[in-house]
Amino acid sequence: MAVTVSSNLSRPMPACIQRQSVRNIPTGTTVLHIPHSYTKLRLVLRKSLAQQQSPTESLDVKRLVDFLYDDLPHLFDEQGIDRSMYDERVQFRDPITKHDTIDGYLFNIKMLKVLFQPDFLLHSVKQTGPYEITTRWTMVMKFVLLPWKPELVFTGVSIMGINPRTQKFCSHVDIWDSIDNNEYFSLEGLVDVLKQLRIYKTPDLDTPKYQILKRTANYEVRKYAPFLVVESKGDKLSGSSGFNNITGYIFGKNSSSEKIPMTTPVFTQASDDNLSDVSIQIVLPLDKDFNSLPAPSVEEVKIRKAEGGIAAVKKFSGKPTEEVVRSKEKELRMALLKDGLNSEKGCLLARYNDPRTSAFVMRNEVLIWLNDFTLE
Repeated sequence: MAVTVSSNLSRPMPACIQRQSVRNIPTGTTVLHIPHSYTKLRLVLRKSLAQQQSPTESLDVKRLVDFLYDDLPHLFDEQGIDRSMYDERVQFRDPITKHDTIDGYLFNIKMLKVLFQPDFLLHSVKQTGPYEITTRWTMVMKFVLLPWKPELVFTGVSIMGINPRTQKFCSHVDIWDSIDNNEYFSLEGLVDVLKQLRIYKTPDLDTPKYQILKRTANYEVRKYAPFLVVESKGDKLSGSSGFNNITGYIFGKNSSSEKIPMTTPVFTQASDDNLSDVSIQIVLPLDKDFNSLPAPSVEEVKIRKAEGGIAAVKKFSGKPTEEVVRSKEKELRMALLKDGLNSEKGCLLARYNDPRTSAFVMRNEVLIWLNDFTLE
C-alpha cells in the first residue's frame, strides 16, 4: 500500500496508518494525493490520521501534548528525547531526510548534534486532529566542519501522528516555512540549505539579543529584547554623518571620561515613509544600565532605550549604498504586504562590519518593525 504524491512519486504509509487503514478505510480510499502546499498537506495528513479512529480506543492527547512540551527541549542536549514514546517503526520525513525506524530517527538527531550543534526553540504544541499533534519550532545551527561556521536557520511545524493502538508517536513530518515543496526529496529544500552556507562576517562583539520566530524564503521574523543605544542625527540610511559624535561618546567624551567597549551593529534608523528623517546609533554593551551611564559631553548625542519588539529582517552582503538599501527596504516591505503582515513606517539599516571589510563577506540587514504579529 502506498501514498501517491503530486510529484508522481510513491512512499510507504506510516505503519500505524497502514494497519489501521486496513481495518477502517473502505476499499478504494487508501490512496492519498499529497499536494505541495502546507495547508493541503496538513488536511490530507489529518484525514489519514482521523481514519484510524476506533470507538473502542481512548486516547489522552493532552497527556501527549504535555509530554512534548517537557521532552522536545531535550532534543539536542545530553538527556535526549524519550524513545519509549515512539513506535519502533516511526516514520520521519523532512524535505531532505527520511527514516523509517526509531533508531534511524535517533541517528539523525545524533548526526545533527555532531555536525551542526543545533539550538532548538519550541514555540508551541497543540492538538490539531483526533490523532495528530502539531509543534512549531525554530532551529538555529552552525556547520562546524566549514572554517567560517555558517549559521543555518530553519523554522516550521512538525505534524506528529499518534498510533491509537500503542498510544505512541508513529510518524513525524516536518514542514519548513522557507520553501513551498516540502515533499521528500525536495530540490528546493536542498537549495535552501546550500544558500545558507555562504560567508557572512559577524564580529565577535556584544549585539542586541533576539529570537528568530520565523524564517521565510525572503526574510526572518525576530523578537528583539530591549537594548540601549547612543545616537545622533544622521543624514541618510547609508551615511556616516553623526558617527564621530557617537563613537566619541564610547571612546571617552562623556561626563566620566569612561571608555565603553565597541559593539555591533551600527544602526541608522529612518522614522518616516520617505526614509529621510534619519538617526545613527551605536548599541551599548548589554551589561550597561541606563541610570549608571555617563552623560554625553556633546549636546547632539543622546542615550536612549530601544524597546525592542518584533521585526522583519532581510539580510544581504555587499556595500550598503543608498540605492541598494532602499531597494532592499522596498523588497522587504512588498514581501510583508504580500504575506499580510502589518508593518510600521520607516526602517533600520544594520551594518555589522568595518567599511574596510571585503564586500563579499559583509553582513548588512534591513529591519522593519511589525505590529500585531503572531505565530500560526
